[in-house]
Formats: sequence, C-alpha cells, structure tokens
Amino acid sequence: MGAALRRTVAGIWERRGIMAWVLWPLSMLYGLLVAVRRFLYRAGFRATARVPVPVIVVGNVVAGGGGKTPLVMAIVCHLQRQGHQVGVVSRGYGRGGVDCREVLPDSAAADVGDEPLLVRQSTGAVVFVAPQRIDAARALLRRYPAVDRIVCDDGLQHLALQRDLEVCVFGDGGIGNGFLLPAGPLREPWPRPVDLLVADYRSPVEGASAVRRSLAGHARRADGTQVSLGMLRTAALEPGANFCAVAGIARPQSFFAMLRDAGMPLSYTLALRDHASFDGPQWADGTMQTILCTEKDAVKLWQYRPDAWAVPLQIELDNGFWALFDATLQARAGAKLSSAHGYKTS
Repeated sequence: MGAALRRTVAGIWERRGIMAWVLWPLSMLYGLLVAVRRFLYRAGFRATARVPVPVIVVGNVVAGGGGKTPLVMAIVCHLQRQGHQVGVVSRGYGRGGVDCREVLPDSAAADVGDEPLLVRQSTGAVVFVAPQRIDAARALLRRYPAVDRIVCDDGLQHLALQRDLEVCVFGDGGIGNGFLLPAGPLREPWPRPVDLLVADYRSPVEGASAVRRSLAGHARRADGTQVSLGMLRTAALEPGANFCAVAGIARPQSFFAMLRDAGMPLSYTLALRDHASFDGPQWADGTMQTILCTEKDAVKLWQYRPDAWAVPLQIELDNGFWALFDATLQARAGAKLSSAHGYKTS
C-alpha cells in the first residue's frame, strides 16, 4: 500500500464520512462472516486446541499496527524477570515461507518475519513461527519442554489456539470511526470481552491501562556499537551532515515525530509500507547519508547497511497493569496446570 493510499484509507477510517457510509454495506457482510466464524468455533464445528502451559495472547481489533510487538517484548521480559522460561509464537507476517520453524538469532527476516526476529534478538526468548499458531506452540514445546509460558504475538482472532489471558492493544486512534472493515478499521465488533486492555495514553478508549511510547536515549549499529542520541544530534548539526530517517512500520510518521521531538535534525524522511523489505540497490550505497531507523527495520536493513543506526522504542506501563496481569495469569495458570496433568504435546 503506497503512502498516498495509506493516507486516504486512514482518512476514511477516522470518521463516518461519505466514503465510510458507501462501504458500510460491505462492512455488514464482513461482520456477518466474523460472527459465523466465531459461532463455528464456539459450537465445536471448528476445532480448538490447547497446550499444557499458560498462553498469553497479545493482539488488537484494529487493522494495522497498534504497538503489539513492543508490548509482547515487555511481557516476555516481565515474565523472564520472574524466572519463567518463555516462548513466543507468531504467524511471521511478511515472510516468504509457510513452514513451521524456529527463529534463530541469525535467521533472515525474509524467512521468519521481521517482528519475530526482533523479539528473538531483543529478548533471547525461544520463538517459533507457523501459519497456524497452534502448530508453532506444539513445535516449540516439543523442542523446548522446559518452557512454561507462551506469548502469542497478534493472535486475538486466531481462535484455533485456546488462550488463558487476552491482552488487547489500541494505538492513539482508538477504534477510529467504529465501523468494521472495509468501512472502518475494526477486525471484529467492539466492545468485546478481553482480560486486559492497553491503549496509548492519547487514545479515547475507556477503561484501558495507559501506555507511553518513547525513544530510548541511544542508537546502535549492526556490530553492537552504541552511541547516545545526543552524540548523533551533535553530528547531524555539523556542516554537510545528511541524516535520513527510514521507517517501514504501520505509523512511520510517529517515529519521525519522536526523532524530531528529541531534537534530531533530519535532512529527509522516507515512509515505507509496514513490513517493507530493503532489497533495492539504493540501500547498498553507504556514502550518501546517515540512516536512522527502527529496530524492526534494522533486522532487514542491516544486511545492506550495517552502519544504519537503529533507535529502540521503549514503552512504559503503570504498575496497576502489571499487578492485574500477574494476578489474572496466576489464577488462570493454576487452574490450567491442574487440569493439564498427563497432557502430551505430540
């Protein structure tokens, strides 16, 4: 989806204008299909499966990015600090293959997906990808039976995998115009039951734990070299400096805005589609500019530009969220582990 088309769609989804109402009949048909699919799972006509360890699903009901993967990494790190062995499963959106495989630190993003690779490299957790998350979860537990918690990245609508805790994430746009696809951004009707709700602090969604996203105070290159943003800012102010910011994420302008808010002078910015690859010849020329990018982009861009500076995104959640998360998961985990006695993953 090109930048102009993205802006057009975003404009339609923000309010109930003429185009949204023109598309509204299609959204009603889409809603019917969603309801039928959910009924088939609830009635047992479509199979659901479980694994013997607690499963935490992080997802959203709005099309596009809402900050799921940073929250997944925060949850993984939170559980690791408590001493848990954590695994992550994902579809691996944007990858070329359709097999079930483990994500290794040196995997190619084209084979496993950029977000699963980022999770693996950033947290050290075991990560598996597969078109069906249940396949990924089973393969993960067969290979790593010591894993005692599984986090599913973007699986709120993947009803084939039973879950113990659902965390729904919203960006600053909330539910947009409140219409289902394609008239609006909703993948399914809202409100719907979820265990925990997280939303950007500027979001109009009620009853959610507020999350604040900001840039870390440093950037790093492929070889591990790390510098402060202050040093990069000083370098960007020197005569002849040419700093370019690149982002292939759902909301690239938000990354550019955070860089500017941090005082980073940018010669220009390049907004790419979400999960964009960096396989053009222009990326092989390292003489023209200094590149700043997101960590998600870096796992692909570093293949061609190891000198690019990746600026990590960090999130801050209030303690109330983590207290509720721990209490809810502890209650669900105790019930699940009691009922899973003797369960086999094969």
